[in-house]
Amino acid sequence: MCMNSTEKDNTARYPAVDQMRNTHFHLREDHTKVSSMLTLTSGFLSDEQLFHIILLFIICTSQLINICAIIANSFSIAVFAKLRFSEPSNISLIALAVCDFTLAVLMTWSNLCFLLTYHNVRLPFHSANVSFLTGGAQWAFLSSTVAWITAFISFERCLCILIPLKVRRLITPRGTFVAMLIIILLTFCPSFFVYIRYKFVWEFNPYLNATILNTIPVNSEFAIRFQKIYLVVCGVTQPLLAFSIVLICTVLLVVRLRKISSWRMSVTFAKNRRVQLEENFAASSSAAEARISQKEERLVRMVVAIAAIFIVSYFPTCIMLLCDVVFDEFNLFGVYRRLFIVFGCLTSLGQSISGSVNILIYYKMASKFRSVFRRLLSLDRK
Repeated sequence: MCMNSTEKDNTARYPAVDQMRNTHFHLREDHTKVSSMLTLTSGFLSDEQLFHIILLFIICTSQLINICAIIANSFSIAVFAKLRFSEPSNISLIALAVCDFTLAVLMTWSNLCFLLTYHNVRLPFHSANVSFLTGGAQWAFLSSTVAWITAFISFERCLCILIPLKVRRLITPRGTFVAMLIIILLTFCPSFFVYIRYKFVWEFNPYLNATILNTIPVNSEFAIRFQKIYLVVCGVTQPLLAFSIVLICTVLLVVRLRKISSWRMSVTFAKNRRVQLEENFAASSSAAEARISQKEERLVRMVVAIAAIFIVSYFPTCIMLLCDVVFDEFNLFGVYRRLFIVFGCLTSLGQSISGSVNILIYYKMASKFRSVFRRLLSLDRK
C-alpha cells in the first residue's frame, strides 16, 4: 500500500521513522493477534507467546492494584485534609498520598491502553507509543518525586531523633510546604522535556487501513543531546540518590529505635524514674533519645514501615535505571524491547503495591488518622 504525501514527508525528514514505523506496526499486530495465537498453540510456548502471557498477567494484576491504590489514597488525602496542616508530617504525608494517587491514575491509563489493544479494540492512536508520552514518561518522573518525598520524610524523622530539641525550629509547616514544592519542581516537571525528543504525528496504518495518532523521535542533534543529559540527571541520578538517602535514613532510624527500646526497658523497673533518668543522662550520650516521647516513637516506627516498603518496591526500579544506563538498546524501541516492557511493568506493579498499602500503615500506627478515618466512614458516632 502506498504512503500518502504526509507520510513521505515524515520519512524524508526523519531517517529513523521508517524503521520505527515497522516496529510500531509489528507491535500492534502482535497485540491484536495474541488471543488467536495462544488458542492455536499446541505443545511448548514460544518466546513470543510466553512474553505476551507474562505481560498480560502483570498488566491485569497491576490494573487491579492501581484501582485499589486510587481508592486508598483518596481516603488518605481526605483524612489528612481533615487533620489540617499544623504538623509538618501531615504536609509531607498528604503530598506523598497525592503523588501515589497520581501515579496510580497514570498507570491505570497506560494499562488500559495496552489491554484495549490486546482485546483487539481499534483505537484512533497507537496505544503503546501515545500512552508513553501521555502517561508513561510522567509516571517515571513522578515515581522519582515519590522517592524524594519519602527521603524527606525519613530525613525529617532522623533529625527528630538526633536533635529533638532543635528540630521544631528547623522543620516548620511552612518550610515543609516549600520543600514539597521544590521537590515537585525539580523531579516531576522535567518529565515534560520528553516532548523535545518525541512528537505526535498522524500516520497511516496499513494494518488498520486508517490514519492514527502516533509518536516519532525528533532526530535533531540538540534533542538527542538534551535527552541524554536530562535522562542521566533527572531520570537516573535523582531517583538513585533518593533511594540511597531513604536506605541510609531507614537504617539509622532502626538502630536508634532499638537503642530507645533498650533504654526504656532498662528504666521500667526503676523505683524512681526521675533519678534513673538523670543518672542515664549523666552516664551516657543518650539524653536526646530519652526525651523522645512515645508519640514521636510511634511516628518514627510508621515512617520506618513506609520507608521499608518503599525500599523493597523501588529496588527493581533502581535495577532498571542502571540497565538503562549500561545498555543502549534497553528501551522501548531497542533490541531488549520485550525485557524493557516486562521490567517496566514489574516496577510499576511494585510501586502500585507500595502506594496502596500505605493507608494500612497509617490506620495501624497513627491514632489520629484512625480516628478521623473511622468518622469519615461513619464507623464511630463521634
